[in-house]
Amino acid sequence: MRARFGWNAMLALLLAGSLASLGCDREEPAAEQAEETDIAVEEPALDVTNVALGRSIGADRKVVEEIGNFAPGDTIYASVETEGAGSGTLAARWTFEDGQVVDESSHPIGGGAQVSEFHVSKPDGWPAGHYEVVILLNGQEADRKGFDVEAGT
Repeated sequence: MRARFGWNAMLALLLAGSLASLGCDREEPAAEQAEETDIAVEEPALDVTNVALGRSIGADRKVVEEIGNFAPGDTIYASVETEGAGSGTLAARWTFEDGQVVDESSHPIGGGAQVSEFHVSKPDGWPAGHYEVVILLNGQEADRKGFDVEAGT
């Protein structure tokens, strides 16, 4: 009977040792996971993702109907979508045919997805011809859109 008790005790010790070593092995992946979660994930930098032109904008500052031809009496809207981390200055430079600046305005923006609006109007009417709006982010060209003003449009 005593020999049987000795074998049972030894078997119990071996089993306990095996379980203890398995428990130690389990902690290593957890430590590796902890190291992986310490890595910071950087958000992409602030960027212009879309520019649309139209005659009107909605409450969300997005152009209601995107078009490329305007009438001389139209107010011309540019809807500019941005996303990413950080903050900066967004600007719109409106030019006529040979690069003559018609209007320029800017405003600060923050990070995250957002929509900004720029517009130009000319009470006595736009001369017919080709125009462009250049969108600048922190002084660097981010996008440009061409459009035409035509009499009778």
